[in-house]
Amino acid sequence: MKLSVVIVNYNVCHYLVQCLDSVLRAINGMEADIWVVDNASTDDSVAYAQRLYPQVHFIQNEENVGFSRANNLAIRLSQGEYVLLLNPDTIVGEDTLAGCVDFMDSHPEAGALGAQMLNRDGSFAFESRRGLPTPLTSFYKIVGLAHRYPTSRRFGRYYMRYLNENEPNRIEVISGAFMMLRREALDQVGLLDEDFFMYGEDVDLSYRILQGGWQNWYVPFRLLHYKGESTQKTSFRYVHNFYNAMLIFFRKHFARRYRIANIVVGVGVAALGAWELLRQNLQRFTRRLRIFFYQLGHEGDLPPEVKEKVAFVGTYTAWAAAYPLMECAGLEPLQQLEPTDDILQAFADGCTPRFLVFQTDPEVNGYSDILICMSQLSKRGHLVNIGTFNTKTQTLILPHATFH
Repeated sequence: MKLSVVIVNYNVCHYLVQCLDSVLRAINGMEADIWVVDNASTDDSVAYAQRLYPQVHFIQNEENVGFSRANNLAIRLSQGEYVLLLNPDTIVGEDTLAGCVDFMDSHPEAGALGAQMLNRDGSFAFESRRGLPTPLTSFYKIVGLAHRYPTSRRFGRYYMRYLNENEPNRIEVISGAFMMLRREALDQVGLLDEDFFMYGEDVDLSYRILQGGWQNWYVPFRLLHYKGESTQKTSFRYVHNFYNAMLIFFRKHFARRYRIANIVVGVGVAALGAWELLRQNLQRFTRRLRIFFYQLGHEGDLPPEVKEKVAFVGTYTAWAAAYPLMECAGLEPLQQLEPTDDILQAFADGCTPRFLVFQTDPEVNGYSDILICMSQLSKRGHLVNIGTFNTKTQTLILPHATFH
């Protein structure tokens, strides 16, 4: 077996189905298998996905055992020469997995590899390439020097933005959203550390791979990452898990060398976690309050900025089927574009939707073409959110919700 793809799922049924659809297209003709580990979802994820993709291996946990432990369960059962850890809220291009495998084959010193992740608006995700969060690198990020001097090799090391995003480069930390691992390296350095329930395990494994004498690489093969659809980022549990992971990593690898910093980091992480939780909840409360007062004076209507317009890229039949779902999502259908239309030209001519929904049937739009289009729109200053519609499942998938 050349490649084993491992996906940990938790209550993101339709994102999972879309992810599986893209992965199955990407492994076509390749010796590969797919493992889905479900962490006790309550949204019928496994039963629904099994009906559509019986060739996928499913593991159902009776409780949420966390990201690390769930991945390790499938890694131990799989046989692939390479193991890909992949988030369920991702879309991979048809050429992404083959390109990554070819790169690993031609670079035997590579222990792990990450790809070019796009945000939901097609922009480049800085998490695609990261430096180790050493005390100094973390300090530069916390105080804002990394943001002020993003291309500095000293201050901007956290996101390594001084590297060309369109060229392969050696990096230090690979995101767990898309992490291709050489099994030989895993056998040497060990699997994911199960002390990390969620977050931080990718940083820890990346560091151990480097310590084992292997290299970590970034390659410019595209995927889209919705980012955290299975987590409530304004919840206490999310903030606790995220910032606690930072503490676990620091204490595991740096506490002995930086004993005084250990106390400072502990206090700093606690303060950052509290501030982030307060900031996100205030932001959500303010938005709801603004909508409430607007509706009081406008007979229940939504503010103009909330009434978001959508353009559809697909056949007229699919457009007609998706239309009521788009209205149900609170979107204002703007226009239908044929797959053969020049989408970039349409935007140049004044098409300005907030969402661009692509029909994902293989004979209409390829996932690689969709990702290229989103990336090109972003680079030209058109930050439009992606949406997808699959005529087989009759599901509209948006970055924040699904409708079917």
